[in-house]
Amino acid sequence: RSLVYGAARSLDPLEIAAAGVLPLFVGGDHSVTLPILRALGAERPVGMIHIDAHCDTSGPFDGCKFHHGGPFRQAVLDGVLDPERTIQIGIRGSSEYLWEYSAQSGMTVIHAEAIADLGVADIVRRARDVVGDGPVYVSFDIDSLDPAFAPGTGTPEIGGLTTREAQAILRGLAGIRMIGGDVVEVAPQYDATTNTAHAGAQMLFELLSLLDFTPDRSGAAR
Repeated sequence: RSLVYGAARSLDPLEIAAAGVLPLFVGGDHSVTLPILRALGAERPVGMIHIDAHCDTSGPFDGCKFHHGGPFRQAVLDGVLDPERTIQIGIRGSSEYLWEYSAQSGMTVIHAEAIADLGVADIVRRARDVVGDGPVYVSFDIDSLDPAFAPGTGTPEIGGLTTREAQAILRGLAGIRMIGGDVVEVAPQYDATTNTAHAGAQMLFELLSLLDFTPDRSGAAR
């Protein structure tokens, strides 16, 4: 079974995990992913394929450790995310100094500037090698896309993925042991073209399509 779940609803992620479904979540900002990982990683740390402009591994902000710039640092500290089975793709911008914890904890980081030289096929291979055959969560931040394709987000960064590259990366993940995923940071009110909402919906569909290829879950998403 699969479930597309809106962040605004009141159903507890622990209930979703206990029901044995493969959940997809819709943000909201990226802070919504921390309680999800706490639920899905309660029994053992999970791996993650994280597609984003930002690593989101910074420390406390304004005295608060729960914010959309630091959920994955906190998830590692909580013991629910395995940093050595985590890969972050599309990272760029002027906030590199905030993401030191990614390297310190053992995460694999692929910067956006390297994508053209590496190519999509190599990025997919690296992602699959990093997560291996263990349980993996896929988190897609819409700001991973270049603002030319998705301007409707809170922290846009130029030099990002094209929608075609993002689709190819997600489609290349077919067969990983996916236990859930999300699409976050879509803010349609910042985009008069509606392109961001369109892109977000398509990426959610790509994630939904992956569920049918998940080992031991064949047909579960139908």
